Amino acid sequence: MSYPWSVCYCTRLLWKTFERAIRTFPVILLTGPRQSGKTTFLRHEFGSSHRYVSLDRPDIRERALADPVAFLAENPPPAILDEVQQATALLPYIKDRVDRDRAAGQWLLSGSQKFPLMHGVSETLAGRVAVLSLDPLSTREVVEQPPFSSLEGLMSGVFGPGDGANTGGDIGDADREVGLADWLLRGGYPEPRLHAEVDRQLWFSGYTQTYLERDVRDLLQVADLGTFSRFLSLCASRTGTILNAADIGRDLGVSAPTVKRWLSVLETSQVIHLLPPYHRNFGKRVRKSPKLFLIDPGLASFHLGLHSADAVLAGPSLGPLAETAVVGEWIKTMRQMGETAGLYYWRSSGGIEVDLVIEHGGRLHGLEVKATATPLPHHADGLARWLSWAGEGARGALACRVARPLALRPGIRAVPWHLAW
Repeated sequence: MSYPWSVCYCTRLLWKTFERAIRTFPVILLTGPRQSGKTTFLRHEFGSSHRYVSLDRPDIRERALADPVAFLAENPPPAILDEVQQATALLPYIKDRVDRDRAAGQWLLSGSQKFPLMHGVSETLAGRVAVLSLDPLSTREVVEQPPFSSLEGLMSGVFGPGDGANTGGDIGDADREVGLADWLLRGGYPEPRLHAEVDRQLWFSGYTQTYLERDVRDLLQVADLGTFSRFLSLCASRTGTILNAADIGRDLGVSAPTVKRWLSVLETSQVIHLLPPYHRNFGKRVRKSPKLFLIDPGLASFHLGLHSADAVLAGPSLGPLAETAVVGEWIKTMRQMGETAGLYYWRSSGGIEVDLVIEHGGRLHGLEVKATATPLPHHADGLARWLSWAGEGARGALACRVARPLALRPGIRAVPWHLAW
């Protein structure tokens, strides 16, 4: 089932960063996975000020490729060029126009395949373009809270001001609760999230098939999409775990270099995120491989064959899926804010782990994730040991299924798993 672009619009928190960019750059490129809402966002926010042209339509695409100069003359700025990866040959001609007129906000481009787009952009539009990413909906967007005023406000809201006080900082109060089980099942893609009548299983099945047929076939030119589909399911079964390409390759019967090439396709199309390890030693030998995360937990649980709240909450995948949800929220939030704070994980050779390490302003913040609704001091044992090594000024929090922040042990508090409270 599909819906008109103007129906049930959910305000995207990227708008604040996007408006900063549109006041400065002549070209803004909006990337993101398929069905994350790029077209809806651009048409809703800028449809009255910019003409809209979809290069996904074969007739329009053919005209653009056959005569780029005439096509741009027929569709002068300000304009939205949707699915521009279908006609990257336009980019040099856009560059020529921009070099003659540097007015801000002329061209709004969108596309789902980041690698070919960025290859064309780096060659033609460097210094003229702002590149932003629109992910699936975040929990904060779903409960209709405003964007964070600053990264400092976000960090204070989650980790406290450093004096042990339980302040909410820049978090605020949500009008609606965000349930973990529902979030793990339906995820943040706008259509299954905003429309309860959408059949979740059918939607994710169709999404996966479309992704394989359009993005994977284009990027890899693979004939055996069935093997790649199994690869995607194997990645889902390993979300929230340290990447072992050789292990995945053995299960699939392909080489480790092939696995790495396929991982790059998933990362390019913004289906997965590889979270790097934090390299500061703290006197302990640490892991060097990244952690693998599907950005959307709904897609992960679908490929795990989990289709009910009971199956999610009682199954062995609850811990990794909860971690996937939390890390995904932080990735989305940083991109919404246009921030470059470092996101990492940390794990010693002895198995002591911090699920998410955020480095900002010379200070480290450690976040441990537990799916429990009744956090106890021992749940933060590893985090407490990490804090003792991380140095002065480091802060810690345990993300779990609580409604409001509460003190857990000295220097550590339990906070809701999402950023919408």
